[in-house]
This record gives sequence, structure tokens and C-alpha cells, in this order.
Amino acid sequence: MNRVARSPWTLPLVFGVPLLALAVWGTVDNARLFFTTLLNSLTLASLYFIVASGFTLVFGLMRNVNLAHGSLYLFGAYVGWMVGEHTGSWVLAVAAGFAAAAVVGLLLQVLVFRHMQGEDLRQTLVTIGISIVLADLMLWGWGAEIYTFDPPPWIYGSTELPLVEKFPTYRIAVLLGSIVIGLGLWWFLARTKVGMMIRAGVDDRGMLAASGVNVQLVFAITFAIGAGLAGLAGVVGGTALSVSPGEDTRYLLASLVVVIVGGMGSVGGAAIGALLIGMAEQFGLAYAPTYSVVFTFVIMVLALAFRPRGLMGKSS
Repeated sequence: MNRVARSPWTLPLVFGVPLLALAVWGTVDNARLFFTTLLNSLTLASLYFIVASGFTLVFGLMRNVNLAHGSLYLFGAYVGWMVGEHTGSWVLAVAAGFAAAAVVGLLLQVLVFRHMQGEDLRQTLVTIGISIVLADLMLWGWGAEIYTFDPPPWIYGSTELPLVEKFPTYRIAVLLGSIVIGLGLWWFLARTKVGMMIRAGVDDRGMLAASGVNVQLVFAITFAIGAGLAGLAGVVGGTALSVSPGEDTRYLLASLVVVIVGGMGSVGGAAIGALLIGMAEQFGLAYAPTYSVVFTFVIMVLALAFRPRGLMGKSS
């Protein structure tokens, strides 16, 4: 395949041209619907990015196939809901969700992945089993009820915006928060000593260990951060939407698609992938609800056809 077809900007262009045409038509036909859908797309993309950013650390960067990542999302949401209900503090609920998922992720790394490094098939099968067990335990513990969080008072209510009139302030905060998380992760991986050790350990673990670095400790911390981001996203997503059984599968699949489209191990790729998937889902529901599910798979097929490593993925 030629170099043009392999360009990382092929898929955004393929998807962006129809979107531009839709924007022109939508502005003329119903500007409020279009811009409301656009903001909802950005909100959903922000949530997908927070979940997928943890997944891209574990799966994309460390090459650990953790198909229990969605269970960490749901577990963090449930724990955060319990803490929020007892304390009345949304901030403590977010912290509890992050901490609970991080602890479970740390146990997974120490007890499972540390003994299966490089064995992708075993990791896949074991984590599928773990996700099933965790799903049943959470269903037993919290039932099949739907739980919701109340956003903190300082981002409660709505904000006046041009064209859309009122838009939930909390969703704007989620968008801004995801940008902060993305920049923080990029800085952590690209500019800090620990980030450089993580990348070096993935490329040549033996050489890093020979230099006196505790590789297992570095990988355990990385895994805990990735898992904690899933739990944090559970509380954030539960506040924007809701928490219920089945959300673990939904966000696991979304994370997989985002990483495949964006590129393994790339925070910027995860952001682009989340944006494409979020826009495909929301615009599909708004303008072509019958075929909305198809659009996500079309993007993934295009990514695999033109850029198998993902938009921002690098050759190994």
C-alpha cells in the first residue's frame, strides 16, 4: 500500500469530509440540533478518553491484554457511589473510585500479569474469566439497580452557550478535565524520569533491570495508574450518565476500539480515537439512528485497512 494510504491523517480526512458536509447541512437545517449533538459528542469522547487512557497505558504501552478493564470501571463507580452516599462528597467519591480500581489493578498485575508476561492468549483468557467473576460479584453485591451521582454544587446546573442555549455545566467540566488528564499523561510519559523508565522497560526490560531499576515496581505502579483511571472514569461517567450492570462491557469495547483506531501506547492517538468514536455514535443517533451502530465499525474497518497500527501508532 502506498505512503499516502498509510498516512495517519487518512482516516480523519475520510471521516471529516462527510462531517463537514453534515455541518453545513445541519447548520442550515437545524443549527441547534447540530451543535448540541457536537457538544454531546465531545462529552462522550471525553469519557471514552479517560477510560481508554488507562487502557492504552496497560494494553498499548505495557502490552498487557487486560480484558477486565471494563470491570475496573464499574467497580470504581460502585465504590465511589457508596463513598459519595455516606460522605456526601463527590470529590471523595472520585478519589475512592480511583483508589479502589487502582488496588484491584495492582493485585491483577502482581498475581496475574507478572507471571504471564508476553503470553497474550493466556492473558486474554484469564482476564475474560476474571471479568465474568467480577461482574457476577458486583451484581450480587449491588444488585441490578441503576445508580446515579449528583454533581458537586460548583458545577451543577447549566451554562448559557451560543446556539444551544443551555448545556449542562458538568459536561463542560468533564471535557476540560479530560484535556487536563491527557496533558498530564503526556507529560508523565514523555517528560518525567518514571515515564522514560516505563518506555525503556517495554522496549528492553533486561537492559533496564541491569541498570539498577526495579522493573516490576515500575510496571506495578503503571498498571495501578491505568486501573485507577478506569475507576475515576466510572464515577465521572456515573455522574454524567448512570451506573448499572453491563456498563463494564460497553466501556471495555469502547476502549478497545479507541486504542485500535488511535494507536497502541499513544495518548494523542487515544484522544483522536475517542473523538472519532464519540462523534460517530452521537451524530449517528441524531441523524441516522437506524444505522448508528454501523458507523463505529466503519471507522474501525477504515483504520485497519489504511492504518493497521492506528492513527498515531508506531512500528515495533
